[in-house]
Amino acid sequence: MIIFAIGFVLSAEAFNTALEVLTDLVNPQYNEKAKIIKDVSAAGVLLAALTSLAIGLIIFLPKFWNLMEAIAK
Repeated sequence: MIIFAIGFVLSAEAFNTALEVLTDLVNPQYNEKAKIIKDVSAAGVLLAALTSLAIGLIIFLPKFWNLMEAIAK
């Protein structure tokens, strides 16, 4: 699951970069619609990162909690 999460974020970042470069290629001047495209693709990367964070917490938080309980004893 961790490898999947890492790949998920890296893939999202690659698609984001491709969309931004393509948007700049098609319309190099400032354009409100181009800004929206870039913002939405960046939001996709943020969602991928948050999903990966949730996966990490599900996997590692119980282990961390058990370690803290063992240390406290």
